[in-house]
Amino acid sequence: MKPENNLSLNELEGLGGDEPGGGDKGGGGGRELEAVYDVPVQVSAVLGKATMQVSQLLKLGRGAVVELDRKVGEAIDIYVNNRLIARGEVVVVDEHLGVTMTEIIKGDRA
Repeated sequence: MKPENNLSLNELEGLGGDEPGGGDKGGGGGRELEAVYDVPVQVSAVLGKATMQVSQLLKLGRGAVVELDRKVGEAIDIYVNNRLIARGEVVVVDEHLGVTMTEIIKGDRA
């Protein structure tokens, strides 16, 4: 992906109001989005990927280690409905894993 397609979170500051979708600046943007606020989406955080043959997969057992294509400390991919929308870091929140978004991916709207 080209670098100009990526936005940092700092670049997004000040673009909107308190409501999701940018508040009501520029013609009521927040009210236009109210219809989709309750639409469920699937959010996935991908730590990394691995490719293996079925025979290798069948040999895996408890305690097996699958090497992923990412290095320690490297950003993870965050998908919404199978579309890459951000990159982030894994965090721990009250004994649960979470993700902090560090970079928003600006997608091409064709």
